[in-house]
Amino acid sequence: MKQKKSETPSEQKKPLPKKNELQELRQQIEELQQEKDELFAKLQRVSADYDNLQKRTSKQIADTIGYEKEKIIKTLLPALDNFEHTLQNVHSAENFNVLLKGIQIIYDQMLDILKLHNVELIKALGEPFEPALHEAMMQKTDPEQQENIVLEEFQKGYKLNGRVIRPSKVIVNKLTPKQPAKQKPESPEQTTGTE
Repeated sequence: MKQKKSETPSEQKKPLPKKNELQELRQQIEELQQEKDELFAKLQRVSADYDNLQKRTSKQIADTIGYEKEKIIKTLLPALDNFEHTLQNVHSAENFNVLLKGIQIIYDQMLDILKLHNVELIKALGEPFEPALHEAMMQKTDPEQQENIVLEEFQKGYKLNGRVIRPSKVIVNKLTPKQPAKQKPESPEQTTGTE
């Protein structure tokens, strides 16, 4: 004879859900499904908006760079025109000084254009050597100057918006231990002290 399996107590008395409870559960499932669909649709819209923003932003950046390049080139063109006029008049220049004056005007014009774009020259000659601003090409000994003073400048350095874009290439004064440095004259403020 076959014996019946013994049922566990939870299986024996598990009540069947009522009709109202089933309807409520189905309604909750439908509401959750609808909420999920709405969130998914929002996510798709946000994702599409983000993709469009990325495309639009990269185009705007490229356009801005193009406009800035155009602006810089337009500011350089008058100096280029003046340089061309100077070169055309080299043969008719009365003397060397007239030619030199024309070149100096163009040089000054170029410096003004650079200043307009927040580019400034780095002062080097006669200044204390600063590794952040100057690149030492070699050292010389000049007992008339102080230690680590820039004696010569091979190539000018420049800063853009306060940041070094090219350091000055310089020769720095390096005194031997036997040579004392030339003393700076004391300022009047230092000499007037407690007496």
